[in-house]
Amino acid sequence: MLIDFFYTLRAAKLPVSVKEFLVLLQALKSGVVGPLSDGAWSMEDFYHLARTVLVKDEKHYDKFDKAFAAYFHGVELLADFTREIPADWLRKMLERELTPEQKAAIQKMGWDELMETLKKRLEEQKERHEGGSKWIGTGGTSPFGHGGTNPQGIRIGGAGRNRSAVKVWEQRAYRDYDDTQELGTRNIKVALRRLRKFAREGNELELDLPDTIRSTAANAGWLDIKMVPERHNNVKVLLLMDVGGTMDEHIQRVEELFSAVKAELKHLEFYYFHNCVYDYLWKNNRRRFAEKFPTWDIIRKYNKDYKLIFVGDATMSPYEILQPGGSVEYNNEEPGAEWLQRLTHAFPRFAWINPEPPGVWQYRQSIAIIQQLMGQRMFPLTLKGLEEAMRLLSK
Repeated sequence: MLIDFFYTLRAAKLPVSVKEFLVLLQALKSGVVGPLSDGAWSMEDFYHLARTVLVKDEKHYDKFDKAFAAYFHGVELLADFTREIPADWLRKMLERELTPEQKAAIQKMGWDELMETLKKRLEEQKERHEGGSKWIGTGGTSPFGHGGTNPQGIRIGGAGRNRSAVKVWEQRAYRDYDDTQELGTRNIKVALRRLRKFAREGNELELDLPDTIRSTAANAGWLDIKMVPERHNNVKVLLLMDVGGTMDEHIQRVEELFSAVKAELKHLEFYYFHNCVYDYLWKNNRRRFAEKFPTWDIIRKYNKDYKLIFVGDATMSPYEILQPGGSVEYNNEEPGAEWLQRLTHAFPRFAWINPEPPGVWQYRQSIAIIQQLMGQRMFPLTLKGLEEAMRLLSK
């Protein structure tokens, strides 16, 4: 049975070797995963053992999970069906659907009032509430909680539905974009080639045919081979990518772009941010709180000849851009707009690539703000948009 499992992982383009597979079999034979009362393995224990033995890099976890679920049909994958159904899951079924008139009647608080009101609610509230308009709860019209409706509030737990929260009280996990994503088309690479600026560098590794012919002719026919250094793309790019939240809807297209950029550009530096850039960035989403890179250090580290490319949907609360403390994850001392201006001043050749369709840009206030901060240098993640952005950056 496990032979087919091994070939399933290889078909999913996971770098699993025969030696690693034999180590897994030896671990099973040695009883690392203990059998249950009926003699079968615990699916959860086998999952963790197989992932530990066969996956050498965290970036392959998603591929492994998909292959594991496909092979075992997802019936028992990390699920215990003997447990009771969580009450929170049932309560989500009771979420209220409000009419447009009811939604319009809900009062919208300002930033200072919102934060002060939350502080008072935390001091006063002693029990759980559902369906109300005042307390921290679920399924209501209060600006605090989750599962309800409010023009803007603070989501505490749960999952976002209306994209109107100005702050999120929870610890969220993002994943890195996969830079090995196979492209369905070469057009993205072709668009990126407008950035190419070739220069001769390195050792003499390439035949200079015109000079060889000329030198041979001048040497009375005796072969005189001339070599020149290889030509390399000398363009330098600093890529800053939005990750998590509303960007989850655009993962595949951003991964295609990321793969193309890594394939086409030799001098590439990339970092992640969430919604808006603040005082630090990161390179590994699993360790974004432990391995931070101060934005000031990034500005000082790279020269002005780097071309700066932002990739993000620019969809967020305007407070996240304009307000100190507006980040959904922590209390930033300076607004995101300040950091965007510092970055664009440090790297004069810049552009913002937006995966959202241009037709919705006019309906989102945050996109209009980012466009203004970018000097209208925002382009859609389309072939035409990429060509226009690369043409601008190549000037």
